[in-house]
Amino acid sequence: MAALRARGNAAYRRAILALKHAASHSRCSFAVSRALYSTVHDAYEPTFDKILIANRGEIACRIMKTCKKMGIKTVAIHSDVDSNAVHVKMADEASCVGPAPSNKSYLNLDAVMEAIQKTGAQAVHPGYGFLSENKDFARRLAAEGVAFIGPDTHAIQAMGDKLQSKLIAKKANVNTIPGYDGVVKNADEAVKIAREIGYPVMIKASAGGGGKGMRMAWDDNETREGFRFSSQEAASSFGDDRLLIEKFIDNPRHIEIQVIGDKHGNTLWLNERECSIQRRNQKVVEEAPSTFLDPETRKAMGEQAVALAKAVNYSSAGTVEFLVDSRRSFYFLEMNTRLQVEHPVTECITGLDLVQEMIRVAKGYPLCHKQADIPINGWAIECRVYAEDPYKSFGLPSIGRLSQYEEPLHVPNVRVDSGIQEGSDIGIYYDPMISKLVTYGADRAEALQRMEEALDSYVIRGVTHNIPLLREVIIHPRFVKGDITTNFLPEVYPDGFKGHKLQESELKELLATAASIYVASLLKAQRFLRRSTRAPAAKREERSWELSVQLDDGTHSVTISQAGSSYIVEVDGKTLSVTSEWNLASPLLPITIDGTPRTIQLLHRDAAGNMKIQYLGTAYKVQVLTQLAAELNKYMPEKVLEDVGNSIMSPMPGTIVSIDIAVGDEVSKGQEVCVIEAMKMQNSLMATKSGKVKVINCKPGDTVGEGDVLMEFE
Repeated sequence: MAALRARGNAAYRRAILALKHAASHSRCSFAVSRALYSTVHDAYEPTFDKILIANRGEIACRIMKTCKKMGIKTVAIHSDVDSNAVHVKMADEASCVGPAPSNKSYLNLDAVMEAIQKTGAQAVHPGYGFLSENKDFARRLAAEGVAFIGPDTHAIQAMGDKLQSKLIAKKANVNTIPGYDGVVKNADEAVKIAREIGYPVMIKASAGGGGKGMRMAWDDNETREGFRFSSQEAASSFGDDRLLIEKFIDNPRHIEIQVIGDKHGNTLWLNERECSIQRRNQKVVEEAPSTFLDPETRKAMGEQAVALAKAVNYSSAGTVEFLVDSRRSFYFLEMNTRLQVEHPVTECITGLDLVQEMIRVAKGYPLCHKQADIPINGWAIECRVYAEDPYKSFGLPSIGRLSQYEEPLHVPNVRVDSGIQEGSDIGIYYDPMISKLVTYGADRAEALQRMEEALDSYVIRGVTHNIPLLREVIIHPRFVKGDITTNFLPEVYPDGFKGHKLQESELKELLATAASIYVASLLKAQRFLRRSTRAPAAKREERSWELSVQLDDGTHSVTISQAGSSYIVEVDGKTLSVTSEWNLASPLLPITIDGTPRTIQLLHRDAAGNMKIQYLGTAYKVQVLTQLAAELNKYMPEKVLEDVGNSIMSPMPGTIVSIDIAVGDEVSKGQEVCVIEAMKMQNSLMATKSGKVKVINCKPGDTVGEGDVLMEFE
């Protein structure tokens, strides 16, 4: 009877799915920050009463949304610094599992198991990262009779070990990258193997993923350095310092296949995700589908992904990652045995709620879809919004408190997966992700247009963020054409990211906007003054202004006059009309310039005419003065900048891992002086000049802030 009901439920779900596929509207629509999926929740299909989410931040919140939809109570775990976090407030119950460092809280197996027992949770969803691919955790849950919402321990172990997974992939006739099929013992052996394979090579951790413990090497010296850093990062992040070496595929695309399997032998591939835009081997922008794959390659990759999953009896959501070269030849990279960060884009184009499917599979239900049910409908793009400084190595971590925060949910077809709110702190202990910003469209052009609008409308104050970089990527001609590889960022920005480069017309738009804001502010102040002092109105109010606008090293003469709610602005011989409601207190300032709508953000302004305006994603510092004030300003003494040429300052907040020099040492330019770890990534600091070490202001284990002077030279 139960089997008959299960078959009936599956048929019912497929029928509903078919009806929704036949509908003319999008299968992935949005309301507030919650995606609506075509997957139908059957209230008569019982799963679990209570699920503990062994994670934090946006992924914990994402899982809780589906649990609430399914009528399942949730338990949050948290460190002491996360006690007021959004995921804790969102859960039905919460349990503290230790202090801030993740190895003492979110990775503390004993504390997490105690929370499970204390709360009576019947199942655990691990999210991604932390314990999501920890076979010991899954084994302990099984021993306690608690369901692990993920694959079994055999699959986790087989696919979590990159050496073993490569051997299994070969046996399953999955294309693999040439390399050394064993553990690299030391740096000398790494050099020997790299020479045999042929440079360039990729050194990477056997356990784990997420770009941690990975280094590319082009010669013997880089191989030795890569071995050292990769083994240290791997030990810190995964508790396993084993490394392997593979041939580096030059100029590849990173394309992955989403799979899902049940405990009844059914496995499906849910199309691909393009993840080639990366920095430091970590993804920044993802999309589904890929512009590069043809139906034949997509099918071949999907079938190989399913073959690999079936080889380890995989039963949950997982991702098989491939490198794809310019000839569409593809090679197995790794399998992530968990829910992937970028899973929302797959949900958008298929209409499936992957978290719901994982919960159903963990309870023992068969998949309710067939391969033929899985469509590609529309296009979805995801930008990972980080608290990072994109002007430093495409993104070094930033910390701080979100003094103002508004998600762009008023933009149609936008989804924001976040776990923070206004007032939240971004600290050094965890990943600096603020949110995953997802846009959906009938085609790629529409999804890109939505993303551009959403990034312009995203209000984040209090921390440095990477929106300037994200916006530049999605409007770049190469990205728009789909001409991308994993080398996109260093190829497009060989000297590092410098922000948006203003075209002549854009420069005049910005200058006209700044002048208009100045006059709007001036008139508002005059109206307030008249009301507060009851002073009589002037016989003739000023309607035209001669201004000087300074941007970078350039000074521009601007003439502006008022025409209702618009300003007519003449900039360097060109006349523009700038219209707005001029609500300068609003975090977003919609304006129209000669009929073109723009959304800008006035980040700062003061009485001296200084402004900071976010325009086309980049923040520009502008000063607007009257012509008289500008003339007098020439006589003001300039502030002398502090000479820091003999100092090495921390480029980011983090923890000192090691110091490789001592006071009195003679140091050469380019020599490593210390290593800083931030968000589990280790960064080597080099001497910018040769000299003798005068002072060292830190020691291993110290926590340092951005801009702190670490050492000085004579």
